[in-house]
Amino acid sequence: MSKIRQILKVGNPILRQRSDAIINIADPQIDELIEDLIATADAANGVGIAAPQVASSVRLFVVASRPSPRYPYAPTMQPTAMIDPQLIDRSGEMVSGWEGCLSVPGMRGLVLRDRSIEVTYLTRHGEFVQQELTGFVARIFQHELDHLNGILFPDRVSSSTDLITEAEYLKIAFD
Repeated sequence: MSKIRQILKVGNPILRQRSDAIINIADPQIDELIEDLIATADAANGVGIAAPQVASSVRLFVVASRPSPRYPYAPTMQPTAMIDPQLIDRSGEMVSGWEGCLSVPGMRGLVLRDRSIEVTYLTRHGEFVQQELTGFVARIFQHELDHLNGILFPDRVSSSTDLITEAEYLKIAFD
């Protein structure tokens, strides 16, 4: 049975560490972690969540795009666990977009990311996947991959003027 885990907040040193490889994806604890990540992201209205955000410093995240109060225009997809994710190619076409983070509550930042990327990862069943991601889902992947490398979205803004509160973001995004 999945449980909602506590989400670490900016300042916790685990969020700044490079995550470790998962040695045995068949370990039942990995499946439990995946279920907990899905439940935790859902409960927090997140569109993605990385294992380090719940104090598990392994190379795993879940991409779970869906409309929510935090992202009302997000596309809907099945929550997808991505083990040992790799970004293998970038479009080079950069786009700015507002990002938030469950580990950086109350803030949004304007972050430049590739519009389209080619990625690989293992599924929770050990299947190898290579695919192209575009738009918002590509942004989520890049954001979550940063978590596995100890990077938070405020590190990616080009200027402090590109950081705003969640309340200000909601005014400009949905007014």
